[in-house]
Amino acid sequence: MVFIFSFLKKYRVAAIAALVMMLIELAVELSQPLLISKIIDQGIREQKSSVVWLWGGVLVGSAVVAFIAGVLSSFFASHASQGFAFDLRDKLYEKVQSFSYEVFNRFAASSLITRLTGDVSQLQDTIFMSLRFMTRVPLVVVGSVIMALVVHVKLGLVLTLTLPVLTIFLYVVMKKASSLFRKVQIRLDGVNGVIQENLTGIRLIRVFVRMNHEIGRFAAFSGDLMKVTVSALRLTETTMPFILLIVNAGILAVLWFGRIEISTGDATLGQTVAVINYSLRTIGALSALSWIVVTFSRARASSQRIVEVMSAHEETEDLANADTMTNSQSIQGGVKFEGISFRYPGSNIPVLEDISFEAKPGERIAIMGATGSGKSSLVGLIPRLYQETEGIIRIDGVESAKLEISKLRGAIGYVPQEVLLFTGSVRENIAWGNEHATLQQIEQAAAAAQIHATITSLPGGYDTMLGQRGVNLSGGQKQRLTIARALVRKPAILILDDSTSALDAVTEGLLLAALKEISCTTFLITQKISSTASADLILLLDEGRLIGRGTHEELLASSQLYRKINESQVGGMVQHVQSIS
Repeated sequence: MVFIFSFLKKYRVAAIAALVMMLIELAVELSQPLLISKIIDQGIREQKSSVVWLWGGVLVGSAVVAFIAGVLSSFFASHASQGFAFDLRDKLYEKVQSFSYEVFNRFAASSLITRLTGDVSQLQDTIFMSLRFMTRVPLVVVGSVIMALVVHVKLGLVLTLTLPVLTIFLYVVMKKASSLFRKVQIRLDGVNGVIQENLTGIRLIRVFVRMNHEIGRFAAFSGDLMKVTVSALRLTETTMPFILLIVNAGILAVLWFGRIEISTGDATLGQTVAVINYSLRTIGALSALSWIVVTFSRARASSQRIVEVMSAHEETEDLANADTMTNSQSIQGGVKFEGISFRYPGSNIPVLEDISFEAKPGERIAIMGATGSGKSSLVGLIPRLYQETEGIIRIDGVESAKLEISKLRGAIGYVPQEVLLFTGSVRENIAWGNEHATLQQIEQAAAAAQIHATITSLPGGYDTMLGQRGVNLSGGQKQRLTIARALVRKPAILILDDSTSALDAVTEGLLLAALKEISCTTFLITQKISSTASADLILLLDEGRLIGRGTHEELLASSQLYRKINESQVGGMVQHVQSIS
């Protein structure tokens, strides 16, 4: 938690001011029983009204001071806690954005959302409560004991004896509660994950009539959350009865020995009342301890989860190792794989084995293979979403690892297999690929992606607002829009990861023809012979191995598998045409 609370340094002036105001308020409160004892012993018992008015006035004045100090303490504590949460959340989000793809996959999206929202809010509340209330509890307890000893040593000792027992008990409870509340946050991640999956896949759930199944699944996760939460709260709530038992026993002892001290003349009535008052204040402070235990236990669990994210390895641009000559030049688009093998982190199963090929600038490389053959993994290595296990990838003859990652990715237009659009206008979604793009450049990219005519037919044209994830567009329209987003970057390397699957043959043909006019090296993952026929190089993958390489004509002559794929598609098309005619 030391690292987390380092974010409070920026607001240390407000934090210190809040603590000073709280201490003033506390000092006034601790002085009040002493003032009351003086009113009783020096005023009421001796029937001196002037003394009653004097100390009574001091008592009222101190209460006003305490009120003002309390208001100012709340103001400064709120400023410090809100600023702390803003900076921590901002830094945490920045950290997540810097993750490599490998690290990002270690954290579920629902878990990151919980950490950015719930965990940060928990720490924010803890900071505020610490500055405003929680710090008061130990100070009130210690201060009450000290003041009780000042008023009367023997009676104060009775109250002092209760503290070691309470301290040991609370330490044990907080340690156990912290572990339980960490489990609570993990269960909360699971609940958020189910909610996210259900909201994302609501159409599929309804089509397959799986509503009852998903309701039951959510109930199971929610039930686990409830059980762990109940266990944690049950533990923390047992603290209050134990605390009251110990402190009330102390008060009874004060009353018992106070009666004896008064009868022997070693204590006055006012002193006994003051010690009892301090005992009651101790009870009042300790009554909040169960809530404080819960809050601090949650905060400790939340801080550990945030530290996990903050301490994760981030993706950095290694400027020291970057080739200064190449970084001063623009990327042309040459890509060469030399003996590349790849396994996903934490797995011993090879995804790619000994892949070698070369793509010259401006060439089109088609990649074919069955599901799970490693096509997406291969193109994912080019922008360094993952790091190859063996071999070297060269960009324009330079090792990819020696290029600044921002420079490398800035030269790549990437269209992932899963279409993702953002809430906003059509223009904003295309310009997301190049925030400085003009309307003319956006329209040119849309025209090349064969989506310009569709956009102009929309009610608002390029200013038409898209629903969440482009819900108001068809699958083919969304694919073409994401292709336009990649093309507006004017990339040197264009990666289309099965991004034409929803396009008809005519539209796909027009798109591929338009891509010929764009000077970029294109990697096209496809299952269509019509897309590979015009490629400069075709890579045929099977279970992570490169089993065929060449042009369309060369593979027809050398690869039995490619011939079968060609015959099945071309023959099927001929039969379809004949059946129509």
